[in-house]
Amino acid sequence: MKLITPTQPNAQPSATAQYKDAPKQTGLASDFETFLTMLTVQAQNQDPLKPLDASEYASQLAQFSMVEQQVQTNDLLATLGQALGGANLDKLGKWIGMNVRAPAAFQYEGEPVTLFATPAPEADKAVMVNRDSDGAVVDRVAVSTTDNKTVWTGQGSDGQPLVAGSYSATLESYDGDELLSTQLAETYGEVVEAQVTDNQVMLTLESGQVVAATTVTGVRAGT
Repeated sequence: MKLITPTQPNAQPSATAQYKDAPKQTGLASDFETFLTMLTVQAQNQDPLKPLDASEYASQLAQFSMVEQQVQTNDLLATLGQALGGANLDKLGKWIGMNVRAPAAFQYEGEPVTLFATPAPEADKAVMVNRDSDGAVVDRVAVSTTDNKTVWTGQGSDGQPLVAGSYSATLESYDGDELLSTQLAETYGEVVEAQVTDNQVMLTLESGQVVAATTVTGVRAGT
């Protein structure tokens, strides 16, 4: 006579079977899912006569909580990194091709250059001193003490036109013969490169000068 073993509809699957059916992931998330699955199976299949020690179970729950928090932290950091990286790239791209006004050397190409500098309030005389790329003075021009804008025509002290190249201008403010202050004049220059250095945006101008975006006082569309 053949014996038929009755089925157990409510029997729990073995720990091995449930572990094999667990979703397969990678990294810390995989360890977290594996740990959760094994802990659940362990609780379902423990011997009622010899239940899991309470202290050991609490220890495993604490480990579970730590792993869960680490997974969430890693996910948050990854999301923030992607967001900040995209924001920086978007921010940098907007500078390229723009004309920005900043205190820096400028490129002279034979056309008049507008210089921006404000004389000291108590000054009764102001002089714009122009220098070439070597720092040699090529021209000294008396300017208004009330106007912050001067147009430089690119002529030297002898009235002759200067060659194209990189120049800089410094405004000197005087009270009589006393020098009150010196100020590097601002000019507009086209941005050819932008990058993040030491958590600040640095702009490379067509003249080769590098200025911090925080020193920019004016922006206009490139030509």
